[in-house]
Amino acid sequence: MCYRHRKVKDARVLRLIDVYLKAGMFEGGVVSARKEGTPQGGPLSPLLSNVLLDELDKELETRGHAFCRYADDCNIYVASRASGERVMASISGFLSGRLKLTVNRNKSAVDRPWHRSFLGYSMTFHRRPRLKVARKSVERFKATIREVWRRGRGQSLRTVINELSQKLRGWVNYFRYSEIKGLFEELDGWVRRKLRCILWRQWKRPFTRARNLMRFGLPEETAWNSASNGRGPWWNSGAAHMHKAVRKSFFEKLGLVSLMNQYRRLQVVS
Repeated sequence: MCYRHRKVKDARVLRLIDVYLKAGMFEGGVVSARKEGTPQGGPLSPLLSNVLLDELDKELETRGHAFCRYADDCNIYVASRASGERVMASISGFLSGRLKLTVNRNKSAVDRPWHRSFLGYSMTFHRRPRLKVARKSVERFKATIREVWRRGRGQSLRTVINELSQKLRGWVNYFRYSEIKGLFEELDGWVRRKLRCILWRQWKRPFTRARNLMRFGLPEETAWNSASNGRGPWWNSGAAHMHKAVRKSFFEKLGLVSLMNQYRRLQVVS
């Protein structure tokens, strides 16, 4: 008898699972039969993971291991590398022998906790570790912002900020449990520099750049020297003249969400 039939007795739930598993795949305007796997992004995968891996949870509890599992992603914490190697081998054997599952060797490793990530988080190497945003999560965040930035070259800054703020708010809400707050302030500065870079590109010509710098309050001589310096947009977006002219308050008035401010508000609510 199939494992899910042993764990789930309700025939209606089993029929629903079968419908999900047999649903076709829509690709290139054509529906094709599904031969393996579950629909990507659907609720079935985590549901089946919890049904099937409930036995793994109980096995780890019986052994007295500290662990975290979300769907099919699991971290087990032990005292030494030797213990980690033993647990990796024994749990892999349990999964393949008892549950007939294959461990993804490319994503599995025995390593220090601060070298690994779990659900986008990692931790510091201190004796009393603290949660932090994993490096790969920061890289993915920056890639998302760069995509908005590329699309924003032909749009008004307000339009770009409206789209950007939604992503910033969602990102910091997810990582609200991070105990390392300096990253949020650093990313705030990086985002503002990206927006200054958009402005510098949109201004295009030295005359337009000088005129706008003066409009933002820079002296005429400083504005003209800055506008004709011959440097690229990214260099100018981080230069003193753009920081003095296009201040943080300017972006706040346009509705830009500050990761740091949002993070602080979330800590108060928590």
